[in-house]
Amino acid sequence: MTSRVATNDGEWTTVLRPETGWINLRLGQLWRYRDLILLFVRRDFVAVYKQTILGPAWHVLQPLLTTITFTVIFGNIARLPTDGLPKFLFYMAGNVMWGYFSSCVTKTAETFVANANIFGKVYFPRLVIPVSVVLSNLISFAIQFAFFLCFLAYFAARGSDIRLSVWALLTPVLLLMMAALGLGLGIIVSALTTKYRDLRHLVTFGVQLFMYATPVIYPISSVPARYRPLIEWNPMTPIIETFRHAFLGAGTVSGTHLLASGLTVLAVLLVGLILFTRVERTFMDTV
Repeated sequence: MTSRVATNDGEWTTVLRPETGWINLRLGQLWRYRDLILLFVRRDFVAVYKQTILGPAWHVLQPLLTTITFTVIFGNIARLPTDGLPKFLFYMAGNVMWGYFSSCVTKTAETFVANANIFGKVYFPRLVIPVSVVLSNLISFAIQFAFFLCFLAYFAARGSDIRLSVWALLTPVLLLMMAALGLGLGIIVSALTTKYRDLRHLVTFGVQLFMYATPVIYPISSVPARYRPLIEWNPMTPIIETFRHAFLGAGTVSGTHLLASGLTVLAVLLVGLILFTRVERTFMDTV
């Protein structure tokens, strides 16, 4: 723990004290290191596709190619229902939202292992790294969301049955819930990988399985009644369904499920922060 006190001659110095207690998250340090967070955000956003042929265009091409693949395989070949919505828009809405969440989880899960060299040379709050990842992914989401709105306007102009609802005002809340859930799950995995290194190899696979338990490629209305409670209590399910209902006019919206999802997100984030702050003190001894 650090604090600043004034000496007799008016100069400021930093006092270091031992950390005490489990619930000492030191979140105030994030504000003091906000400039560093912004530097990492710029680094992460610029460096992702640096020295690639298409560069930043990948921020648009990746969800576009994934949407086309889902449309062909799940929409045309498997013929999964889409609640009467245009298949392309249905899958793009799910991909844009899921892409942000999955990227937050997979990238923050590498926090300790991928940045061990930096952490071993200079001190700063380790939470700066995962927070910067979540924020840099937010820029990518904004680009992809704008791309989605362009297709939404195109299909609406062609007469597709698309209805924008007042639930669209909850988009910032849905985004905050995804960011918090992705950050919480990511830093939990990151903390555990300092001791169990093989967990990092399961992250991508686990996120992929989690996607199939979330209505990304199918609507919740198509899930058999006996399995629906399992899908509905997935914290990502109300987020995806509310987003589709907000911008496309189809999907199931439940205030109860959204509230339950929010409480689950807060619990996951709190557990992640506690575990992360405990591990960051000693992880250099195990890397």
